[in-house]
Amino acid sequence: MELTGDWQHYLASELEKEYMHDLRTFLCEEQKTKIIYPSRAEYFNALNTTPFKQVKVVILGQDPYHGENQAHGLSFSVKPGVKVPPSLVNIYKELEADLGIAPAQHGFLLQWAEQGVLLLNSVLSVEAGKANSHQNKGWEIFTDKIIELIDRKHQGVVFMLWGSYAQKKGRSIDREKHCVLESVHPSPLSAYRGFFGCHHFSKANEYLTQQNKKPIEWALEPIEGRGSEDGAQFGLPF
Repeated sequence: MELTGDWQHYLASELEKEYMHDLRTFLCEEQKTKIIYPSRAEYFNALNTTPFKQVKVVILGQDPYHGENQAHGLSFSVKPGVKVPPSLVNIYKELEADLGIAPAQHGFLLQWAEQGVLLLNSVLSVEAGKANSHQNKGWEIFTDKIIELIDRKHQGVVFMLWGSYAQKKGRSIDREKHCVLESVHPSPLSAYRGFFGCHHFSKANEYLTQQNKKPIEWALEPIEGRGSEDGAQFGLPF
């Protein structure tokens, strides 16, 4: 595997470890007979869209959407023209209540990623129609390393940990160095138990401002003219 940009420097040795070779073998075998999301050219979109040195916010998801044409490598985001998933609908509702930003008419979050919001899933691939099907194949070790690097080498990053899975994965983050915002998951099954009213978007911007960093412009512009492959030109050599 390979990465573009500055992530290469930090993760090159990780990509050569045995567990990553095993993961690559697993994915190659899966792709022979099954549909895997996102496409292999999009596995590392989160990293290649948001360079290491530009990370200001991390929004941690679990694994990619497993429906057709949804996943493209950014957590909670879907490709242009795809119906906004229920969890993202609730994210937009909280954003509107928190900052008065009307819900976007699309679910393509590339504009957040380009501002330094690392939209990272814990697992970076999934079999079509089978949620969590690629858990415990090695991706979690790799994304733990990513979180560790951000925690250790950055100062003043906002981590948004929604739901028990994300909170468990982020439990080692240094709360003295970073801002860790936790709530229940924005899923319709849990959003009413604390996600609505969490004010994470305004809290993130307040913290970034205190750190003398430019706050995130959470309002998403229309995507007319931005092709469905925008932000997805990063491939893997297998």
